[in-house]
Amino acid sequence: MRIVIAEDLVLLRDGLVRLLHAHGHEVVAAVGDGPSLVEAIEEHRPDIAIVDVRLPPSQRDEGLRAALEARARVPGTPVLVLSQYVEESYAAELLADGTGAVGYLLKDRVADPSDFVAQVDRVAAGGTAIDQEVVSQLLARRRADDPLQELTPREREVLELMAQGLSNAAIAQKLVVTDGAVEKHVTNIFGKLGVHTAAGGNLRVLAVLAWLRAESGTTP
Repeated sequence: MRIVIAEDLVLLRDGLVRLLHAHGHEVVAAVGDGPSLVEAIEEHRPDIAIVDVRLPPSQRDEGLRAALEARARVPGTPVLVLSQYVEESYAAELLADGTGAVGYLLKDRVADPSDFVAQVDRVAAGGTAIDQEVVSQLLARRRADDPLQELTPREREVLELMAQGLSNAAIAQKLVVTDGAVEKHVTNIFGKLGVHTAAGGNLRVLAVLAWLRAESGTTP
């Protein structure tokens, strides 16, 4: 794959370049700020952009803003955002257009090279990858008026794994159930969340977005 990286910490940026090269990928640009990221994506049209959420000058969410701007200019560009801390609103914002090909991972995940590269591949292929820690923290803050209360415990479990980017087959293997059982749960989830083909976009992404918004207490 052809990859653009935006990371202001030189050591981490160089480490990502070496890691991706070692797995057969080409880093066509490695930059350290938001405007350079947008320019690089417009110039190179990469297969995926890996972006630190916090970039100069304010070290807040410039990376996320630049990634969203670049994705608007070059629609469909897969984006994997890396963050030092859990900010579930960032994940929801990335998913907002409902098309997928986005990920939000903690930087700690880079410590497991094989898993990290697998997540990069998943997002580049059009899937989603939401960090398990984000999912865990959202679940810890469940509210009494949880709008997803119609889901059964198993359906919630399936939806949480969907948020992490797992396919139906991978979910079935993890839960030790049949593929058919997972497909039935997924269909029920779509129905209960009111997600259907008329809404447009990727149904799995729309379902995960609804889940993120509900758990974080934001409105659609």
